[in-house]
Amino acid sequence: MKNTKKKNGAAAKGKGRATLSAQQTIPYLSMHPDGVCKLPGGLYTKTVEYEDINYSVASTEDQTAIFSGWSSFLNYFDSSLPFQLSFINRRSHSRSRYQVNIPKADDNYNSVRNEFTGMLKNQIAKSNNGIERSKYITFGIPAEGIAEARPRLERVEADVMGNFKRLGVPSEPMDGRARLALLHSQMHPGSREAFRFSWKDIPQTGLGTKDFIAPDSLDFRQSRTFRIGQYWGAVSYLQIMASELSDKLLAEILELDAEMTVTMHIQTVDQLKAIKTIKGKISDIGKMKVEEQRKAVRSGYDPDILPPDLITFSKDAAELLADLQSR
Repeated sequence: MKNTKKKNGAAAKGKGRATLSAQQTIPYLSMHPDGVCKLPGGLYTKTVEYEDINYSVASTEDQTAIFSGWSSFLNYFDSSLPFQLSFINRRSHSRSRYQVNIPKADDNYNSVRNEFTGMLKNQIAKSNNGIERSKYITFGIPAEGIAEARPRLERVEADVMGNFKRLGVPSEPMDGRARLALLHSQMHPGSREAFRFSWKDIPQTGLGTKDFIAPDSLDFRQSRTFRIGQYWGAVSYLQIMASELSDKLLAEILELDAEMTVTMHIQTVDQLKAIKTIKGKISDIGKMKVEEQRKAVRSGYDPDILPPDLITFSKDAAELLADLQSR
């Protein structure tokens, strides 16, 4: 049982501002046993954990099929259904997570099967340098209350798991305790302390769910780094402006030998709104072209020679508009 942690908390930067406790820094409002979590603003969320798929070692034909299926999966989420992809690398203190199993048979070779299974688990653990790589998708809907949100979230959850099944990806919904255990592991980096919690503890102790997951302290006084308990961390925001991304980018980031969490917050844009936005950008590029040509005439240069970046932006915007209008 943990005591309520009211230590340092997130330190206030200005005078006269109250220091928050570690629990108050955790932004969710309530967690329910079925895994529905209430956030500020009337947003309710659920999380599904899913496993990896052998994309990198698949044939070119299979990669195309997987990519097409994944694109269809993402297109399921419309503009009213924001979602988040989370990829968590953490040091493993046990090997129980690696699900390698050779079914037993009615013969005299089960001991050999057990030995071979153990060897495979050891090799997998060594190849990952003891790092477990977990993947989650969290989706949310606005609602007036839990009674309205729960059936809608259950329908989305069933659709998400059905789409994963069609992709051949194992998935499992997370209940409230599983989500709290995940938050506990995130807020206690490097700790071997087991997560001890059951829903009956709440009425017996008078504590809330945050009291069971909160660290001793949270310190955000530094602009670049933060501190959780005795551990220091840093947050980076990566904005990629490239017209194309390698399908290996995320895999290469997650293969780094470090404990990290990568999150992708995705908000689908309505197709008509996207087309209007791209047309506006094309119009802006056209104005930039005219301005560059005027500069060239005034300087005595050929007005048809434009900066390479401007040509590239114009071409990419036209191709994107064509894709949006034809698909």
